[in-house]
Amino acid sequence: MNEGDVANVMRETIIVLLKLGGPVLIAALIVGVAMSLIQAVTQINEPTLAFVPKVAAICGAFLVAGPFMLATLTDYMRALFDRVIAVGGS
Repeated sequence: MNEGDVANVMRETIIVLLKLGGPVLIAALIVGVAMSLIQAVTQINEPTLAFVPKVAAICGAFLVAGPFMLATLTDYMRALFDRVIAVGGS
């Protein structure tokens, strides 16, 4: 395995990381901004008011994007293990 192969694996790792973390982080960001706007308009500064909807949005994002995330991680791990076997066999 040369430097090009290692760089390719690292690039794929970062892409998979973004695919796995992206939906959850985007959901938390959208709900966080919305709750901040609501708090600014109503002048209610209660931390739990922003926390509970964020947790609900994160759980919802996991439920909706869970199968996609599992398939992405499974495909990546199979490809990575195939590469490990190929390197070990040569």
